[in-house]
Amino acid sequence: MTEQEIRTNMDASQTIWPLALALVFFAGWIDWRTRRLPNWLTVPSLLLGVVVHTWSAGWHGAVTALEGAGLGLLILLPLVLMRALGAGDWKLMGALGALLGPHMFLSVLLASIGVSGLMALFLMVHAKRVKVTLRNLFSLVQGLLTFGLRVHPEISLDNTELLKLPFGVAAAGGTLICFLAARWGSL
Repeated sequence: MTEQEIRTNMDASQTIWPLALALVFFAGWIDWRTRRLPNWLTVPSLLLGVVVHTWSAGWHGAVTALEGAGLGLLILLPLVLMRALGAGDWKLMGALGALLGPHMFLSVLLASIGVSGLMALFLMVHAKRVKVTLRNLFSLVQGLLTFGLRVHPEISLDNTELLKLPFGVAAAGGTLICFLAARWGSL
């Protein structure tokens, strides 16, 4: 890699992380308050990721952004089809994939899932619904193994009686964890 390419990659990284953090913190705040993530935030953010990568690395950057967005959308599509993840959360992760590219996105996705799991544990215990939630989880997995990717008639985002998490908040936590890990790793 030439010195110019290294400098361009470092400039892009200094632009991408602040954009990604701004996106997920704003999305997390909106999701916390409304339990919805609007298209006016997620769709332009995906396009912004493509533009920033294209600007910093040309067509190779555009491909990187599209791979990141595609990976995020593809991995999470089954959860959206099963109504276990909202479409706004799905589009947010696609936008995050476009900003971060496929490699860093996978780390952020795993960290976000971990944060989401911790949030779920806290919420289950706090609401005193551990047994019911574990029973529902077992039923959901059993239905997935038996019937495939179908919406469960009782266990979905459409059931207002079930506990729900603002995944945008988990994405903000996961992104922050990965950003700090990247910063500490580069010292």
